[in-house]
Amino acid sequence: MKIAILKERRPHETRVAASAETIKKFLELGAEVCVEKDAGKGSSMPDAVFKEAGATIAASAADAVEGAEIILKVQRPMISGEKQDELSILSSGQSLVCQMNALTDNDFVAAMGEAGITGFAMELMPRISRAQSMDVLTSQSNLAGYKAVLDAASEFGRAFPLMMTAAGTVPPARVLVMGAGVAGLQAIATARRLGAIVSATDVRAATKEQVESLGATFLAVEDEEFAQAQTSGGYAKEMSEAYQAKQSALIAESIRKQDIVICTALIPGRQAPKLVDAKMVASMAPGSVIVDLAVESGGNCALSQVDKVVQKNGVKIVGHANTAGRLATDASRLFAKNLLNFLTPLIDQKNGAFNIDMDDETVSGTLITRGGEIVHPLLKKSAEPPITGLSNEVSVESSEKASAIAD
Repeated sequence: MKIAILKERRPHETRVAASAETIKKFLELGAEVCVEKDAGKGSSMPDAVFKEAGATIAASAADAVEGAEIILKVQRPMISGEKQDELSILSSGQSLVCQMNALTDNDFVAAMGEAGITGFAMELMPRISRAQSMDVLTSQSNLAGYKAVLDAASEFGRAFPLMMTAAGTVPPARVLVMGAGVAGLQAIATARRLGAIVSATDVRAATKEQVESLGATFLAVEDEEFAQAQTSGGYAKEMSEAYQAKQSALIAESIRKQDIVICTALIPGRQAPKLVDAKMVASMAPGSVIVDLAVESGGNCALSQVDKVVQKNGVKIVGHANTAGRLATDASRLFAKNLLNFLTPLIDQKNGAFNIDMDDETVSGTLITRGGEIVHPLLKKSAEPPITGLSNEVSVESSEKASAIAD
């Protein structure tokens, strides 16, 4: 069995879906591994690293996928009508494993079905204990939460920690993290390590203990509705308009006192909820910084722009694209390990065959197309179920205006 690793061609994408470690592991499982030339260049992994690990290097993507049973990428291949048609080099019956934005990209899902490609959308990995080591959203969001605080610090014109000097005292920075999911908790921990005074907000009561265990102050309207705001799967329920109004007022009052705001809220299959409006931004002191990790999904801040740092009323609003990819080496290694952990149970160690076991929740939960058909229940035209419980990175199962805050 041949596994092909392709070079990423989308703007801002620096990661690669392999590492020397994962290549060696695949070889031990009896697979042949072929890496497209310069696939790891953006992650400081030259071809020599992959070749030394035992992979062959292909001169082009077409050469890499020829005869391959499994193709690995970070982001989905582009299709006809986009900058470049990458999907056209894949053949019917081949399996593609990567992030696919399957809940929002209907054209791509349809193209996958028409091409007869077996597609595994890694962002749909079910939230079960056994799948934690396969969850690409969790691994990448940990890095994004960390990097978001570093980005804020680099744009902030002051120090983070309390400093007492002979010339005077420098007060600590005040940081608000909106969302206590994976990225949010990492942002809290990082800001605390840098010496900031940190507060965080989330509508799920269960997150209060997590936030406080990291030394941050928990901020929420803690009424009866708040106590029942979490589903059995750990996600936030849609809150009433009355609660949303109270929560919004509380956040507005807090934001005007903050130096840094880190936004981490995402909703699967929908635009990110708007949590910070123009009035809130205007209330902040000049020199303050907002980092919007949801900018590529519409943004949590009404004024953020993709891959730009803009200033409004003296407030810097950071909208870097692919924040995890700005730590490309570590992001690639973790992503590659997620894919290895997903595929290992599906590869027969005796004969190297790739077996798609539909009784495996990690398979049925991520498989979107097979045999020329769209097979995932959330993507079938006949079904329109609520989008809930899909990953550690999403804690909202409501409308875009839900006041639930998570990453």
